[in-house]
Amino acid sequence: MSISKRMDGFEKARLAVLRQLNLLDTPPSESFDRIVRMARQIYDLPIAAISLTDRDRQWFKSRVGIEHWEIPRYKACCAEVTMTSNVVVINDLLASDFYVDSALAKSGIRFYAGAPLITHDGFTLGSMCVLGHEPREASDNELAALQDCSRMVMSQVDLQHAVGRVDFSSGLPNYIQFIEDLDDLAKDHPGERYHAVSTDLVDLSHVGSLQRIMGPGYLSELVCTGRNRLQASPAWPADKKLYHVGPGQLAHLERGEELQVLQRAHGLREALVTALEDEAAPLALNPTFGIVPFRLGRVSPSTTLRRTHCAARDARDHDLVAGVYSAASDALHQRTFNLLADFRHAVNSSDQLHLVYQPRVMMASGECRSAEALLRWRHRTLGTIYPTEFIPLLEQSPMCRPLTDWVLRHALAQVAEWRRQGLNIRVAVNIAAANLLEDDFTDRLLGYLAAEKLPLDCIELELTESGLLSNGRAAREQLARLISLDIHVAIDDFGTGYSSLAYLQHVPAHVVKIDRSFITDLEQRKRSQTLVKSMINMAHDLGYRVVAEGVETSESYHHLNGLDCDEAQGNLIAKPLATEHFSRWFRNCQQTGLHSAKGGILLN
Repeated sequence: MSISKRMDGFEKARLAVLRQLNLLDTPPSESFDRIVRMARQIYDLPIAAISLTDRDRQWFKSRVGIEHWEIPRYKACCAEVTMTSNVVVINDLLASDFYVDSALAKSGIRFYAGAPLITHDGFTLGSMCVLGHEPREASDNELAALQDCSRMVMSQVDLQHAVGRVDFSSGLPNYIQFIEDLDDLAKDHPGERYHAVSTDLVDLSHVGSLQRIMGPGYLSELVCTGRNRLQASPAWPADKKLYHVGPGQLAHLERGEELQVLQRAHGLREALVTALEDEAAPLALNPTFGIVPFRLGRVSPSTTLRRTHCAARDARDHDLVAGVYSAASDALHQRTFNLLADFRHAVNSSDQLHLVYQPRVMMASGECRSAEALLRWRHRTLGTIYPTEFIPLLEQSPMCRPLTDWVLRHALAQVAEWRRQGLNIRVAVNIAAANLLEDDFTDRLLGYLAAEKLPLDCIELELTESGLLSNGRAAREQLARLISLDIHVAIDDFGTGYSSLAYLQHVPAHVVKIDRSFITDLEQRKRSQTLVKSMINMAHDLGYRVVAEGVETSESYHHLNGLDCDEAQGNLIAKPLATEHFSRWFRNCQQTGLHSAKGGILLN
């Protein structure tokens, strides 16, 4: 990279820092004016100023002896101070080939001395300068005093800027200060090993409930209590800095071996629990620590802090006092987040999502009347993402609605195509309980059916029993409306959600699908046989048809048939099939019977 390009990049960064400090074009401040007056008295000169170098001007944050607030940057002495980051003294501007025709010289200025205003990260904002109408020299003592004044200016800048770096409720340095302090440490001690430790005083998933019950000031009070007890603990060094980095969250840095840090965390938790039992609501107890080993400068401070939150969350999930950061666990959570984000693109693409169809057959005759539509995701970079991974994530997110809509639209379009080919098939589609809380769900479904000119009985909606009951009356009312329209509803994964079967009399549905966990190795498990028999009999008595899922062996098929189970679904009959394979399988089954469609596996 050329020198000019590097200089351009540095200047852009310098200007960005200058604007971030919010000094330009701000009202006068007595704290800065006091320093300017002091500099003028030291030099016994008429003019002194704090001059900030903007893109094309010198703007005076404070000035004495001049009326105007700015001058052009071109041939301004302060611009030289900024570009060199050095003290600049010009004994006589008229004797300088460069400054003789400058704006300052033309205004009658002959003497100039300026000291740079340098930030902690090495950017020069401008200068602390003094000016006179007569030529003169500057003594070493005067220059030293001028540099002291420039440092006082920057200390004042830091003090004013620190207002945004202290949490008012706790009086502790905040997240931004934590980031800056780690940056500074990395510059002074690159590569040194530290541990970042976060303290979650409460379970963050309960923050909303705590504020609702205890009031908005409760967490602030809890943090102040935690602050006092941590800093009073024998395990807390007097010079250790504590940060308030989030609602109910504190953080600090540790040196030493990992085992020592873990031991100190246990000691700190004991001090906190004692305090909280005495002074706080018992429902908020259970402080947890997240610990992240790192080397200064190797990982960004924000990443380090994020990792402490991951470690604390893992510790809480595993009922531990403290957890050490796990890259594997973090990667899993990152993958979860990325999958949710990537599905937004997948649902609008033409090549990532597709449906496969698994047949359901009448047990007595082997006739196929319906199939379950199953979603498959071929991620562009990760490859195949299994439904067991992404479906539960999506059902608990705002993507639940577009997920269900995509499946409904594509499944019904395929049913319409099959009907045009003479294949009369009902398609079963899984929907989430959250879909039943969408006011327009039924209307959207009716719209998709009308668009394909399909009858209402060509679709069956599958919901889990736990999903049905977790949403209570609202879900049941939506179901009642669907059933009143003659839309079939099935209870999926039956037997896994609730120990009592009595709720069946309250759930409006047509079909019960016994979960595969009861069907696997059915012929070898007497207890499962008893349970399945009871499920089938009770479901029949209540007017439901019964489907057995996960039928893998002919022995299980025959046993279920003997129990008067109505339908079966599973790999014995057919694995989930792509559209063209399903069409071929279905026609073969119609023409020659189920045993031929199965490729030679006889069920009789």
